Amino acid sequence: MARLVGSCLLFAAMPTFGSASALAAAPEPPALDAYGDLPAVVDIAISPDGTRTASIRYSGGQFWLVVLDSQIQPIERVPMGTNKFRGLTWADDETILITNSATVSLGMNFTASKYEMTGTIIVPLNPDNATGLVFGNTRRVADTTRGAHGIRRVDGRTIGYYGGIELGVRGMGDPQFLHGRPTLYAVDLARNRVDLAARAASEDHRRDWLVDGQGVVAATLDINTRTGAWDIVNAQGDELARGNDPTHGAGLIAFGKDGRTIVYELRDQEGRDRWFEVPLAGGEPVEYLPNIAIGRLYTDPRNGQIMGYREAGESPKTVMFDPLLDTKLAMIFKAFPGRNPRLQDWTANLDQVLVHTEGNADSGTWYWVDVPGRRAEAIGNDRPAIDTAQVGPVSAFEYTAGDGLELDGVLSLPPGREARDLPLVVLPHGGPHASDEVGFDWWAQAFASRGYAVFQPNFRGSTGRTAELRNAGHGQWGRAMQTDISDGVHALAEKGIIDPTRACIVGASYGGYAALAGVTLQQGLYRCAASVAGVSDIALMYRTDVYESGGSRMVRNSLQEDLGDRDDFDAISPRRHAEDADAPILLVHGKDDTVVPFEQSSKMADALKDAGKPYNVVVLDEEDHWLSRAETRKAMLKAVVGFVARHNPAD
Repeated sequence: MARLVGSCLLFAAMPTFGSASALAAAPEPPALDAYGDLPAVVDIAISPDGTRTASIRYSGGQFWLVVLDSQIQPIERVPMGTNKFRGLTWADDETILITNSATVSLGMNFTASKYEMTGTIIVPLNPDNATGLVFGNTRRVADTTRGAHGIRRVDGRTIGYYGGIELGVRGMGDPQFLHGRPTLYAVDLARNRVDLAARAASEDHRRDWLVDGQGVVAATLDINTRTGAWDIVNAQGDELARGNDPTHGAGLIAFGKDGRTIVYELRDQEGRDRWFEVPLAGGEPVEYLPNIAIGRLYTDPRNGQIMGYREAGESPKTVMFDPLLDTKLAMIFKAFPGRNPRLQDWTANLDQVLVHTEGNADSGTWYWVDVPGRRAEAIGNDRPAIDTAQVGPVSAFEYTAGDGLELDGVLSLPPGREARDLPLVVLPHGGPHASDEVGFDWWAQAFASRGYAVFQPNFRGSTGRTAELRNAGHGQWGRAMQTDISDGVHALAEKGIIDPTRACIVGASYGGYAALAGVTLQQGLYRCAASVAGVSDIALMYRTDVYESGGSRMVRNSLQEDLGDRDDFDAISPRRHAEDADAPILLVHGKDDTVVPFEQSSKMADALKDAGKPYNVVVLDEEDHWLSRAETRKAMLKAVVGFVARHNPAD
């Protein structure tokens, strides 16, 4: 069993995990449940004064709230049941906020039959303060939060700013749903009392807000979802910027480093995302950090002001605007070489920081870093049942697409096996505007532990690289995005790492679409395909997304940019090519999926049945798009790994 590493001095000797040797004897693999179970740590946050941490942990089939003091001793350990917990934060030194979600069935007056509703739970350490759901004490707002816009100290009170759904209340009757456009509310978290902070957008518009350190709604972005026209105004209603983008609109980022400016985002005609800074008092916008690819922003939790950033790329540079903070952050990253460190939470002065590491020989470790004391203490393992020697080697793999486009992917190898002529599982990511990075991936490592090389390609359309790579995916579903995946397989074969005759393709969401396309739109490549919550019919997806958006013209434009000509949707829909399937197919789908409806898999199953093609269906009852429940996640993994093993055995 993996154990928590004890405390260590920064810049002295961080714990050495060591990577698994390809020539060492293969360790006995853990049970599949060790990979398919929910992580033992959902999230950890640090109190503003840096003296305590709070975490949501999963153990014994349920979640727990655990509070530790600075000596890593438990103060509280409270059972939280089996809800779907998404994260937590500290509102102040005496108040914890926990985010959860639930799949809710809606009535006939809604465009979607089900929706994933988010709630925010107030957990006070002071028993005199309020507890329960934000908005739970008022009949005029639904008890679901639709966006968090900061926590501020105002006149000695802790105020949380949340989007909420306003309800109509007449007399003693039941509250009535009016519309789904969020109103901004200021919530006194000690009392769970609600005040209006800003009105909701009008019909066919959407809004976003920036709330400053004094609790003032300092900037409002309003977008017309029919035309793409947008404008940003300050607290006095003075216009700061305006424009028109019928596909992407604009986005608020944060306050500038001194709080006297705001930073917002636009996409230019070349498809590049560019940031601009404009004074809150008014003035000419200027480009913000031009020619810098930003991978991560650091903001002050007290006021939403930018503290610094970390560049994107393989060897990212970190910059903090305050020289003292810059020195502290450099110390932190230097202390975790080759460990994929990521700052998860921090005090405003960066004296106390939570760092998460993962990757080679590390299935996910949380550290409490005391920067002045130059010490790091391990306080949590994501997957304690997976020993360091059981984590397969992970590395980046660069290759070139057939048309010359430079691409990369992530390669996970079986621990203790030579990387020669291995059976392969191709695992394309979802999104598709997402990416896979070097680290511990529970699904990839589950296959690697069973003897497979696992390749996660960052095909065109992926993010986290250049705008040119992302935009190269426009109109390329089932086309170049698909051949980018198989070009990666060919490149691995040329290196002798894998046996190309022993490959299966597996994926979820867009990755599920790519798996289906790999054996219907393409042939002769894979022995089997497994689609988890995958898209099978592009026209059906387009109609569903537009309908559920309320007919938004911007949604139409965005989908058409990604998917191409609507007349060609059937040509790139695996359902319409079921008769061309040249390998067995497994379809796995949650009945409560609100992102890719279950209908996408049921219609694919019908098409395969009509075509007389081999297929299996696994239905996950009460499961959502993200496989949020432990038992159904483990059931999915058992079904998919077993399916691949039958059709493409590792030995």
